[in-house]
Amino acid sequence: MYILPAIDIYQGSAVRLYKGDYTTANQVAASPYEAARQFAAAGATMMHMVDLDGAKDAKLVNAELIADVARNSGLSVEVGGGIRDMKAVEYYLSHGISRVILGSAAVKNQQLVIDAVKEYGDKIIVGIDAKDGMVRAEGWLDNSEIDYIELAKRMEDVGVPTIVFTDIDQDGTLAGPNLRQLDELVHHVGCNIIASGGVAVLKDILNLAELNVYGAICGKAIYSGTLDLKQAIEMTRKL
Repeated sequence: MYILPAIDIYQGSAVRLYKGDYTTANQVAASPYEAARQFAAAGATMMHMVDLDGAKDAKLVNAELIADVARNSGLSVEVGGGIRDMKAVEYYLSHGISRVILGSAAVKNQQLVIDAVKEYGDKIIVGIDAKDGMVRAEGWLDNSEIDYIELAKRMEDVGVPTIVFTDIDQDGTLAGPNLRQLDELVHHVGCNIIASGGVAVLKDILNLAELNVYGAICGKAIYSGTLDLKQAIEMTRKL
């Protein structure tokens, strides 16, 4: 299982939100560059980045900054937020980003997912963000009528290899991941599942490993000090 430390960009700064609420944005690092440097020093090989402004505004906002941070980090970077067309996908993949995450597009424009997977294969990830099991879009501000399992099945059917699943009610809470929903997801689809939201301590990482998920995104736990990134990475390598 991979550990993916996270950097969320809002108005040019590295921040964390609480349950997806933009009014709770709290700067967590001196700069995105410094956060990435610390991740690399701890032994990370992968990193998760989100353009929060882009997610909310449905367009690329911090793309140049994100690409530059990724390039300077030397890490394999996946990016989500505001990617709504092939031009945005192509921008990131041509600027050093390893994989792009389609979130709202998976709900509102399935053809984009189909086209992107056909063109770029495993460089395409779908992000499924849910509240009470129902998918949300547009930076978590827009409700849908789609159950997270149903959307995951649709994405598997069109060839999506990897899904990032976020339980919005756990995100930024340090209350532990939603193991029940993740377990259901792992058993309903054959995609690689990356867990996001709620990870606080090493026990959470162990619990996720037991579910056989592909990866775990860790943000607030690293910044607040409840999870030692180096220790978590070393532990997963031994599992």
